[in-house]
Amino acid sequence: MNPVEQATHALQQVKDAGSGKSALELGWIEQIRISPPRAVFRLSLPGFAQGQRDRIVTEARDTLLSIDGIDDVQIEIGQPPSQGGIGQAGHGQPAERQSIPGVRQVIAVSSGKGGVGKSTVAVNLACALAQTGLRVGLLDADIYGPNAPTMLGVADQTPEVQGSGDQQRIVPIETCGIAMVSMGLLIDDHQPVIWRGPMLNGIIRQFLYQAEWGERDVLVVDLPPGTGDAQLSLAQAVPMAGVVIVTTPQQVSLQDARRGLAMFRQMGIPVLGVVENMSAFIPPDRPDCRYALFGSGGGAQLASDYDVPLLAQIPMEMPVQEGGDTGRPIVINRSESASAAEFKGLADAVLKAVTQPA
Repeated sequence: MNPVEQATHALQQVKDAGSGKSALELGWIEQIRISPPRAVFRLSLPGFAQGQRDRIVTEARDTLLSIDGIDDVQIEIGQPPSQGGIGQAGHGQPAERQSIPGVRQVIAVSSGKGGVGKSTVAVNLACALAQTGLRVGLLDADIYGPNAPTMLGVADQTPEVQGSGDQQRIVPIETCGIAMVSMGLLIDDHQPVIWRGPMLNGIIRQFLYQAEWGERDVLVVDLPPGTGDAQLSLAQAVPMAGVVIVTTPQQVSLQDARRGLAMFRQMGIPVLGVVENMSAFIPPDRPDCRYALFGSGGGAQLASDYDVPLLAQIPMEMPVQEGGDTGRPIVINRSESASAAEFKGLADAVLKAVTQPA
């Protein structure tokens, strides 16, 4: 090999901690020139990888200095790789989505706005899928408001972290028949997460690719509300079987849900359907009565407007709130309730939607 080929081959070992791909493959290290005894290359890191700068610089310099005849390394700082538009891989990532080893299907749960019960839907959907005999994981990607640990009764637990540096792995917490990873397991109860988008992108990729998911039939991803960095990061990183859109019957919720639904369609992600949460209130002393506190028909209208199924209409029942606060999801704690029946129906509908004919 000539000196440039030798240097290029050696630099393949310098890798991104999140994806495990080499910095060369990602376009972060480029324009390698060798004029013994000097080696020169350009380093162009995207924003989310700036925290790795010192490590990458050190590893690249040491790698080149280990080559016979090289005793000086110069590094030029270039512009970050082009981020492209919606539907293309940004932040220096390749356009090809990278599957998660051992995970067969990824299903996202999203909402256009907060306060519609998205996390409640995600947690109970994951538990209902597990009750069918599937091996299920839950990734709580709501980095700024991680509620899944409380809803699953494991907020006081800390996941095991193995290895260090590029080889660091996080072991999901096993609870309620599912494996779960959440930012809420890694920070104190009252500690705010004050991060810009690039840092959020990095932690989501670590949860996807550096967690020991093992063999999972389904990974449910609880996304934060809105149409921001987390949604883009997930859509660009991993192949998804589809997304479930959660709304309430209220018009303000429907307006935001439309934006979220349109975003996923624009990115080429299948929309499995709509879940209307808080569709009606069922009083604990009058289980045969239903009161449409937030209006009615909104979920059906949204589904009709976008020609997708209305997957479930989840009523408001006291055990839903109680189960979320005590860490016992209603599909487990009150399996005979009307809400549990709807969640189980939602699981069946989702499975039917993502199952491809033989």
